[in-house]
Amino acid sequence: MHDAGVEHILAIMSASPPRLTIRIGLKADVAFGPGKADLLQGIEETGSIAAAGRRMGMSYKRAWYLIDTLNGYFREPLVVSVKGGKAGGGAHLTEAGKAVLAAYRQAERDASAATAAALATLVQLADP
Repeated sequence: MHDAGVEHILAIMSASPPRLTIRIGLKADVAFGPGKADLLQGIEETGSIAAAGRRMGMSYKRAWYLIDTLNGYFREPLVVSVKGGKAGGGAHLTEAGKAVLAAYRQAERDASAATAAALATLVQLADP
């Protein structure tokens, strides 16, 4: 491929790089994908289910439902919350929650590395 073609592909990839997302079916009605991973990450970063949900544009009720679903699936809860009061409330990931999030992020990295050539081919074949 000539230099102009390579530059064109790099421009497309930098403007809107192809992104691989994975969703893991844990059982028939429970999946773990980018949304739940981002929610867990948000809880880890903010210390709050409500704040993590707001960052993602979702209601507290929806965020709590997703966490409750995950907590019910795994042997140990992924998130523990503390009710408000004088000291304030909050939430944090348990060691199991940190391990699940880390395993998912590793799966994302592994899948992206394994599909890099295919994604590059898709970019090359894309209509500019």
